[in-house]
Amino acid sequence: MVEALRELTYSQAIQEALGIAMERDERVFLMGEDIGVYGGAFQVTGDLVQRFGEERVMDTPISELGGAGVAVGAALMGRRPVYEFQFSDFASLAMEQIVNQAAKMRFMLGGKASVPLVMRFPSGSGTGAAAQHSQSLEAWFAHVPGLKVVQPSTPHDAKGMLLAAIEDPDPVMFFEHKLLYKMKGPVPEGYYTEPLHEARVRREGTDVTIAATAIMVHRALEAAEQLAAQGISAEVVDLRSLRPLDHSTLIKSVSKTTRLICVYEGTKQLGIGAEVSAMIAESSAFDRLDAPIIRLGGADCPLPYNPELEKAAVPQVPDIVAAARRSLLVRA
Repeated sequence: MVEALRELTYSQAIQEALGIAMERDERVFLMGEDIGVYGGAFQVTGDLVQRFGEERVMDTPISELGGAGVAVGAALMGRRPVYEFQFSDFASLAMEQIVNQAAKMRFMLGGKASVPLVMRFPSGSGTGAAAQHSQSLEAWFAHVPGLKVVQPSTPHDAKGMLLAAIEDPDPVMFFEHKLLYKMKGPVPEGYYTEPLHEARVRREGTDVTIAATAIMVHRALEAAEQLAAQGISAEVVDLRSLRPLDHSTLIKSVSKTTRLICVYEGTKQLGIGAEVSAMIAESSAFDRLDAPIIRLGGADCPLPYNPELEKAAVPQVPDIVAAARRSLLVRA
């Protein structure tokens, strides 16, 4: 009899990955505000400070620029730091170190040095944290050569992709949607990795492709269930990696379904959906399209504190269902 795969929450999967990485490689250490005894702003680091000590689970001062600078320097000197931001919004304070230093050092030094650094970003809306603590800024970083940007949507991928990110020779921006932290899913025990450059087809379909990120993957899957009851077969592609972007999986899916909806929480204008749309328009899949590409992104406004307004500012399941039905109304 085969035992059922155990289930962990998304945050437990990340904590387990951090522990495994630290056990396997003494160069790995953690940095961030309140990640020690407090266990992190979202309790992700948990008891790691008790297990590995304060020299490897380091509470940092309230200075994102300073902390990021130390992390970049440590990576250049051969360590493998994992730096946690309390909220992804606070990365704006550290952009000098991330964009002008971490992303460029390997290129500027002709490949003679690398920056094996992971930065973890709790991101997204849905917690009533208002405009300065609820943004989805992953597209900022996906614009920068030299950075890798990933956004796992399941506990399985969170663990496997984080382990891969820690081992990667380049800086990896690791985005964790806050609403996913308590979500449970099957996670293998022990060590494994997931690639940092591949999308995943979460649901096969024939009528329309829904390309989604983070929490939107789960909303797309729920929408696909509702669409199936209406006779519409939706294929859901979890992008997982924003830089590099998996072109081949998207092109293959859109060539099959002939329709594309991009669903993401970041602001619609210049968001990841714009890049996906442009890539498809420049590819062989363009001639296969039977309807205009639809982008469902966040509203062009700071995220509201009011829970109903906050919900209205980002795509929800009914929005995805309506977009798919609208796309199907366009006949070749």
